[in-house]
Amino acid sequence: LISRFALAWMFLASFKTKSAVLATPLKLLPENWISTNYKAVFMSTQNPLLQAMAMTLLVAALGVVLSLFVNMMASYVFARLEFYGKKLLWAYCILTMYIPGLTILITSYLVVYELNMINTFWVLLIPGLAGGYNIFFFRQFFLNVPASLEDAARIDGCGRFRIFVKIFLPLSTTPMVVQGAGIFIGYWNSFLWPSMTVTDKSIQQIMPIIRSFQTDHGAEYGRIMAATCVAVIPPIVLFMVFQKYIVKGFV
Repeated sequence: LISRFALAWMFLASFKTKSAVLATPLKLLPENWISTNYKAVFMSTQNPLLQAMAMTLLVAALGVVLSLFVNMMASYVFARLEFYGKKLLWAYCILTMYIPGLTILITSYLVVYELNMINTFWVLLIPGLAGGYNIFFFRQFFLNVPASLEDAARIDGCGRFRIFVKIFLPLSTTPMVVQGAGIFIGYWNSFLWPSMTVTDKSIQQIMPIIRSFQTDHGAEYGRIMAATCVAVIPPIVLFMVFQKYIVKGFV
């Protein structure tokens, strides 16, 4: 009920004027329904919402595919291979889960600055690909895959990479959907990092664009709500399509 109320309030507030949004006592339904907020959002050339949505969708989609591939390969190595220093590397990987992103924000910025990635498409995509939690999640799943499948594939002449692609990837549909949904939301909702590293309007992300409707002269709450209503559509559709797999994955 709480989450539904938040969505309902956001939708109804998008048809209100700024003063009506802030009016007290609280009125849920608008007295006068207006569509100017949506017109202002879609027709804005200074803050191109649809262009930002398309760019964010591209970054998020590529981020899901590449992140799953990178993290799953690392997980396969930790789950199935034996090599010198494995325990130390695994401890290092797990340790990153306990380091808040804000504490290394300046260091991360300096790294991408030295790599000349500031204000490029790649600064939005590459830094978030690998993650300790994602590697941990897939490793636990791979540890439960029967070794007999891997042995049979090796007898048939499969190498490590082919075993990973032909056996472990097809068996990982459910955990891939669970992690993929989380990765997508992470890229879609990213605000601080794009705000720090990107000023080019052509690659601007959706959350900084929504934030730009709050100016020095005050926040245009009606427009913010309208832009947010549009921005929540892709994540809601994603969870509606994959909800069966997401629930199954958590189980």
